[in-house]
Amino acid sequence: MASVDIDYRKRFDDNPLSEVSATSFVLGGIFGFSAAISLTQQYKPIYLYAASVSLFHFLEYFMTSKFQPTKVTSDSFLLNNGLEYLLAHTLALLETFIELYFFPNFKRSGHYVKIIGLCLVIFGQILRTLAMATSGENFSHIIEHSKKSSHVLVTSGIYGYFRHPSYVGFFYWAVGTQMLLLNPVISMLFIVLLYKFFSGRIKYEESTLVTFFGPKYIAYRKKVPVGIPFL
Repeated sequence: MASVDIDYRKRFDDNPLSEVSATSFVLGGIFGFSAAISLTQQYKPIYLYAASVSLFHFLEYFMTSKFQPTKVTSDSFLLNNGLEYLLAHTLALLETFIELYFFPNFKRSGHYVKIIGLCLVIFGQILRTLAMATSGENFSHIIEHSKKSSHVLVTSGIYGYFRHPSYVGFFYWAVGTQMLLLNPVISMLFIVLLYKFFSGRIKYEESTLVTFFGPKYIAYRKKVPVGIPFL
């Protein structure tokens, strides 16, 4: 009974209800307000961008709590995703407002680019959410360094098309947000930084998967692509 109490207390400490509920409330408020006001504003991308970012962070926690309940913490919202992540979104908004002020005609053009960007945002979010649901307990925001008895090699569903669908989803979601905002500078910056990040992360993660699953993963790797172009 004592060990159960300790485990329960640890889970509660990792998921303080006040923090989780407040964060969910704020993210839901941002999503609802941004989605609603985008229907009435002439310049919609900023509001759609805010809605997509708030939805992304809410779903990170929701999907983790639903499919990986033993791993979920208040950090699962990924709001503390590092200084680089915060800086990237800050620069994205900065470019948007600067160009909207100095080049309003440019910002209000490029309708097809914005539509493609919105489609990429939706596609990327669906793909990442499906990846988390399909992998179940095997999904983790942090790369596992040792194989647990519960670990299995997931090759079905969306994993039959992409080796790393959660990464592919985030890649297209992130690039899509900048196309939606019609941010040429930050779009290029996002692509460079994401390629650099995912190339290193995938290389390291796949080395651990080869250690975990041996020839089984090597055969799977030969048949199924990563999903991010040129990686």
